[in-house]
This record gives sequence, structure tokens and C-alpha cells, in this order.
Amino acid sequence: MHMIRSHAEMLKRFKVWPYKEGELPIFHRGPMTNIYSTEGQFMDELESGESPFLAKDPNEATAFYIPVSITNIIEFVYKPRIIYTRKPLQKVVKDYMEVISKKHPYWNRSDGADHFMVSCHDWGPKISFDDRKFYKHFIRVLCNANTTEGFDPARDASLPEVKIASGNLNPPSFSQPLNNRSILAFFAGGEHGFVRKILLRYWKDNDPDIQVHEYLPKNLNYFELMGQSKFCLCPSGYEVASPRVVESIFAECVPVLISDGYVPPFSDVLDWSQFSIQIPVAKIPEIKKILQGISEDEFLEKRKRVIQVHRHFVINRPAKPYDLLHMVMHSVWLRRLNIRLPLYNASIN
Repeated sequence: MHMIRSHAEMLKRFKVWPYKEGELPIFHRGPMTNIYSTEGQFMDELESGESPFLAKDPNEATAFYIPVSITNIIEFVYKPRIIYTRKPLQKVVKDYMEVISKKHPYWNRSDGADHFMVSCHDWGPKISFDDRKFYKHFIRVLCNANTTEGFDPARDASLPEVKIASGNLNPPSFSQPLNNRSILAFFAGGEHGFVRKILLRYWKDNDPDIQVHEYLPKNLNYFELMGQSKFCLCPSGYEVASPRVVESIFAECVPVLISDGYVPPFSDVLDWSQFSIQIPVAKIPEIKKILQGISEDEFLEKRKRVIQVHRHFVINRPAKPYDLLHMVMHSVWLRRLNIRLPLYNASIN
């Protein structure tokens, strides 16, 4: 009930102004498909002109959106891909902030505390590494929500990573009834990052109960195997986020988050301990023991909760209350509510 009241209040009071400065393709356009798609889908939804959160003018806004695509900066500024220094990335974003801070009064009155950006690219957190003071209060909505890389849950918000295929906004679901879930745990994926290297070293093609594969045979379907599993392993890749978390929820399979420092999406309002298992990297060798130690009643309760939270990870266009894009906005709104600066008019807090 608390979340329903909170969401209804947000729909009435929360208005966002996306800055108009900047040219395509780096600004006002983001990826709409593949693993960084939530970055582009959010941008397109807010700037389509149909969003209920869109402010009519900046003076009625309670928050300000920086419409920059980190993915497109990497795509267009870094061609040809010779040098991987992050300096050009940081310069593009900071130059934009300085333009709007000189042209408009809103950044300076709050020191950027009511401004936010949305990035699913791995390098999203790097924009603030160049000048920590300049971004001290700025809200970053990031797929790479890693506390070991400076992600601050009190200020920043975690963004779900969804791998969108062309023509389909959401992952496929091949969820099977409980009596058809013969696999205890499942994972298939490349050896990306040290976490997966450890997982594959211990469990690759090693145990019929813990089915871990680097690459699946062509006669097997990844999503069908998720739907036949009780638990779906979601190890970090090169960065902490993984589209497998959302894919697990669509498969009605209890996600097993294997990472250190990852802050799951919407943790302000969703208690992930109720519908997932979190295993630190150091305990990868104990995965089978940990999962077999979960009673049938506990598993059933977690799976029931997975089904209940499913609607919060669905992408709709246009967005609908309680879906993924509304939940992202809710995360920003909660952080906006925490801002108490003397220059603010109390009526907008």
C-alpha cells in the first residue's frame, strides 16, 4: 500500500524538464535495442512528448534531465577505436553541463542536486571521475551500480539492464510449471570478467544439477532452459549488471546474484532478499550447497515473490504505472525528495 500511495503522489507532483540543448546523435537519442537499451528507451519515452512526467516549461519542473547518451559518445566520439582514454567522454558531458549552467539558473541554484542522467553503458560512472566536486550532488541512474566504483545508493539509482531484441521490448518467457523444473541452477554465457572465470572454473559442464555452460549447443534454447530451472545464476560480467536478472524474472526463475558491490534496481521499495539469492564471489565453490540448503517452502515463497515483482521489470511504450520505466522515474523522485537545500522553494519538495 505504501508503494501505491507513493506512486500515485509521484504521478501528481513529479515533473521533469529535459534540456533542449545538444545535437543528435550524442544527445536526445540513445540505443533502443541490445544490452544498453534501457538508456535509450528511457530517453525516448521522456522526450516523446507523451510522458505524464514531462514538464511544460522548466519553471514548473522538480527535476532536470541531462539527455546525453554515454553509449553514443562511445560509438561516435571514439571512432576509430584507437585510444580508450575516458577523457573525451568526460569532456563532452562536462562541457554540456557548463553550457546549461551558464544559460539556465537551475543547475547553479541546487549545485546539480536536482539534475540526473540515465546510462546503461559500462562507462556511465566514469563521467564523474574527472571532477568529483562538480558532480558531488548530481543523480546518476546507472546499470553499472557498483559501490566499489563510487556508486552511492543514497544519491544514485540502479537501472535494470535489459537486452532488447529488435521488434520485442521484453525478454521471451518459456516458464514451465514447477513439476517441469528439473534443473536446480542454470547459467550459459561467455567468460567475461573475473567473476565468470571463477564460476566457469568450478562449475562448467561439471554437475547435472548446477548446469553452467560457456556456450550452449545449437540444439538447446537458452530461454527454455531458464524456464526449466528453479534458480538462475546471474554472475557479474565485465561490470556488475547483467540482463540475466530481468530474464530470470520473466522465466519465473529465482535469480541468484553473484557479485560484490552490486546494488539491485529499485532497492528503495523492493526487498530483494524476498525474491532472490545473493551469493558473494568468494562463495562460488559453495553454490550447490547453498542452493540445496534452501527449503522447498522458502523456494516456493521466493518464486511467488518473483511472479509478484514481474510487472516492475516490464517495458511498455508508452510506459504504464509500476512498469520498469515508471519505476526508474520513481527512483529518481525518491532521491529528489531527499534534497533539502535552502535555495529551494519548500512547495516543490
